[in-house]
Amino acid sequence: MRIGIVCYPTFGGSGVVATELGLALAQKGHIVHFITYDRPVRLRDHQGQVFYHEVRVSDYPLFDYPPYELVLASKIVDVARYEGLDLVHVHYAIPHASAAWMAQQILASQGIRLPFITTLHGTDITLVGRDPSFEPVITFSIERSDAVTAVSESLKRDTYAHFPVKGPDQGGREIRVIPNFVCTDQYAAPDPRLRERYAPNGEKLLVHISNFRPVKRVDDVMRVFARVRERIPSRLLMIGDGPDRQRVEMLCRGSELCHEAFFLGKMTDPEDILASCDLFVLTSESESFGLAALEAMACRVPVVTTDTGGTPEVVRHGISGMLSPVGDVERMAENAVAILKDEATLERFRQGAFDQARSFDVHTILPRYEALYTEVIGAPMV
Repeated sequence: MRIGIVCYPTFGGSGVVATELGLALAQKGHIVHFITYDRPVRLRDHQGQVFYHEVRVSDYPLFDYPPYELVLASKIVDVARYEGLDLVHVHYAIPHASAAWMAQQILASQGIRLPFITTLHGTDITLVGRDPSFEPVITFSIERSDAVTAVSESLKRDTYAHFPVKGPDQGGREIRVIPNFVCTDQYAAPDPRLRERYAPNGEKLLVHISNFRPVKRVDDVMRVFARVRERIPSRLLMIGDGPDRQRVEMLCRGSELCHEAFFLGKMTDPEDILASCDLFVLTSESESFGLAALEAMACRVPVVTTDTGGTPEVVRHGISGMLSPVGDVERMAENAVAILKDEATLERFRQGAFDQARSFDVHTILPRYEALYTEVIGAPMV
């Protein structure tokens, strides 16, 4: 199949999953064309069956805001026409789904059929999508998609709850759940040099990865760490960047944690560091799936997190990590100590985390997307 993939090219989960999906499809023999405004951060050079098409918006004085959606639609038309795309898979509803629908209509007027699939990832529904100015467009795009997927049952429920989208029992759109995935065979083994650098005296290493937005409640990560450190010698690695980073750094500097917490910034491939840690801490107010938690589990790192959104579908309480109510830093700290208290317990959770991650391996999830593509385009798989 010839597949177009539209995504945000940044460090966010939707862009990471879309990129890894495209690479995995190419390895299966499909031809993949990425269509976006910048090269996806996970898109490595010289991938053979993978191509990248830049969406460039001209700077006209007439426009206060660049008309990205229109230019994206035109680029989809161009790539579909000249590369012979069988379908387009758009990740994130705004503005990719509406641009794909526009491209579909333009091509239909030329006698070319281009089905498109929309994958909902989270904040396009739970945050941005609740803005009344976006609701009609998102609802329309979902209903006009040839197929719609969500990355968790929780996100599927949220979509039906917050948008006037008819369910299958009303003769409307069925949203299918296809979870995010990891490539478990690509994750690194622990690096003794990293342990020596960040935990020179044998301290336990806690780690957090996010885009440091308010929804991640990064302050709670620091509070959990402070409580764990009172009972177990430990250090904290903070990976990522975003609007709350400076404030959290100032919070750290104003306490005795300053020399025990390290802010490492954005990383394209954090797996080396992640695999050398002992516990992943995720304190989000809302997680539609929890990809960062799944990536930690693939590195044999158990997770302490909140019991919100799709996270309970990823982390099995008492097996691959521990779940707590949002904001309950005392409970999260207790859970962290329970996992880290001795090596036998930690190893049991490490194994449980890895076993759970394998159920989300790309080799398990990819055939579900291929089957959906085949259904939508009505052609046999490669």
